[in-house]
Amino acid sequence: MSVPAARVANGATPAADVLGVDALTCRFGGVIAVSEVSFGVRPGEVFGLIGPNGAGKTTLFNLVTGLTTPTGGRLRYQGRDITGLPPHRIAALGIARTFQNVRLFGELSALQNVMIARHVRTTSGLVSGVLGLPSARAEERVTRQRAMALLELVGLADRPDEQGRNFSYGDQRRLEIARALALEPQLLLLDEPAAGMNSGEKRGLSELIRDVRARLALTILLIEHHVPLVMDLCDRIAVLNFGQLIALGPPAAVQKNAAVIEAYLGDEA
Repeated sequence: MSVPAARVANGATPAADVLGVDALTCRFGGVIAVSEVSFGVRPGEVFGLIGPNGAGKTTLFNLVTGLTTPTGGRLRYQGRDITGLPPHRIAALGIARTFQNVRLFGELSALQNVMIARHVRTTSGLVSGVLGLPSARAEERVTRQRAMALLELVGLADRPDEQGRNFSYGDQRRLEIARALALEPQLLLLDEPAAGMNSGEKRGLSELIRDVRARLALTILLIEHHVPLVMDLCDRIAVLNFGQLIALGPPAAVQKNAAVIEAYLGDEA
């Protein structure tokens, strides 16, 4: 089910898609990291993005979240053109992400890590916060309650005061998901969330992602190298190789695709 780039690029992305990626291209000097990639992510689905190392997956995440500016193509979120918007504006619109390398504030507690992210949704300014005005204190209470609820959702409610650096790698991943959820996104991007986890932690992560999607009515875009997790969890999968989209469809079809097997899956198919 190989998908020629030109054919995909010419297809219109339905307005109902949460995220529309249209002929997206990114060049770094003479290197093309992402080449005319197009797909749409539907509301409520878990959409997987897989491919070999260096295929352009994280670059695509950086393009969607504004960390990198595309050199061609367009991005649409809920029908709105977000191409080239800075990261803080994209986050405010409802797109949040985790990173391939955990980026917690190690000296801060779990609760503080989540609360910091939640402040993007608050309205109290610096002056009202310093003066301790009633409106600022009320928002702080709501922020703390919301952060505790998110820690409970990811299974860390019993350790709110523990420093982020003291958590195991798997629990740091969960804490990072809670922090991303504090932005109250409608589209959540997870960059290799199972990296460094053992088999039991991966099973728990898969259950957590399903639970998060159901309870918060989220759409999730997922990069992951653990093929069984991707095949079990995702509704549809896009496969990148050398920056190009080589397959797009449901897991069973992608897993049987000859181009995907040759480029990435190999014996795992």
